Amino acid sequence: MTVILILGILFALLLFGVPVALALGSIGLGMLFFADLSPLIAPQGLLSALDGFILLAVPLFLLMSNVLLKGGVGGDLYAAVQAWVGHWPGGLAVATVISCGLFAAISGSSVATAATIGTVAIPEMINRGYDKKFVYGLLAAGGTLGILIPPSIPMIVYGFVTEESVIALFLAGIGPGLFLLVMFCVYSMGYAAYHGMGRSEKTPMPQRLRATLRIIPSMSLAAVVVGGIYSGIFTPTEAAAIGFAASVVLTALVLRTLTWKGFKEAAINSMATTVAILMIVACAKVFGKAIALYRIPQDLSAFISDTVSGPAGFVILVAFILVLMGLVLEALSMVLIMTPVLLPAALGLGIDPIWFGIFIVLMVEAALITPPVGLNLYVIQSVARASLTDVARGALPFLALMILCVVVLYLLPDLALYLPFKL
Repeated sequence: MTVILILGILFALLLFGVPVALALGSIGLGMLFFADLSPLIAPQGLLSALDGFILLAVPLFLLMSNVLLKGGVGGDLYAAVQAWVGHWPGGLAVATVISCGLFAAISGSSVATAATIGTVAIPEMINRGYDKKFVYGLLAAGGTLGILIPPSIPMIVYGFVTEESVIALFLAGIGPGLFLLVMFCVYSMGYAAYHGMGRSEKTPMPQRLRATLRIIPSMSLAAVVVGGIYSGIFTPTEAAAIGFAASVVLTALVLRTLTWKGFKEAAINSMATTVAILMIVACAKVFGKAIALYRIPQDLSAFISDTVSGPAGFVILVAFILVLMGLVLEALSMVLIMTPVLLPAALGLGIDPIWFGIFIVLMVEAALITPPVGLNLYVIQSVARASLTDVARGALPFLALMILCVVVLYLLPDLALYLPFKL
């Protein structure tokens, strides 16, 4: 009953337009007050939440993705991929998905991926005869690859909350990320072939080579950042710092596409997003302390153990809960609110915490394209100047593919666990 009451109050505050951070912090403080506990727990929770080396990776990865966005790297990636696969059936759609995957591997940001590739791909695909709703849905869904294919900010936050290895989470995200990318490509090719749309002329080889040479520095940046993390040369935070510095050099000195105005805009946008994220992290820590003192995770674990038969039932229940929460909460808030509540129950059922993290990120991906709070829907709506209804309808088939990916992940857990633990 306590859980329902707390979540009911939280949803009510959010529906009335209260910012997520303020809603979490005020509920946590109120719970401490009504339990007659020391209010000093709140500032201690705030300080402990922000006193983490791994969290430094968040603003640095945001800076890197925004610099690449302002530097036009996404357009170069799209042009190069289109040059090689654009003549296939559904080639432009395939090029869009692959470009999203490549940019995701550099930036780690879903919003930056959707905005960057969408700006270039949407007019190109519509001009070539693709259905508008399909294009909008493809870009909204393709952008979600930014939080599954590492580096990923939600994975960093999940690792911080659970004290699990961020590198292991990054490795675990590769398999499901590539699998989802392939499913998007196959569906796009089938859709284009069925509707007779999307084939373009084959690009001459000299033009292919020029486009490929232009993205070699960007791909080298991705190789340095991701390869350095996986090889243990530097931590995710150090990788983010190196990636940011390298992105400035790449866009300002090598490609010469980043202006001083663009750099200032990238810094301001990153600062605003960082402040919002860290406020949510800090207030979620207070909320998490309060629910822990109320023994809500333990009570919920006992309830689930008594009512759910095995891991399969638990996964279905959690997926249903996360889909519902995705209607009113944005991605990072879902990770911060639900992980401390659900993880103890998952561990009690023998579910691997790394696998559970990838499962949560996949469900968060789905939340990014579910109205009314699906952030990627609004990004594509803004970029394309389209109606939210058209974008949401176009995203529905890709939402179904994400759910299918979750099913495959449950049936084949090594899709996520092979690289971090068995390779």
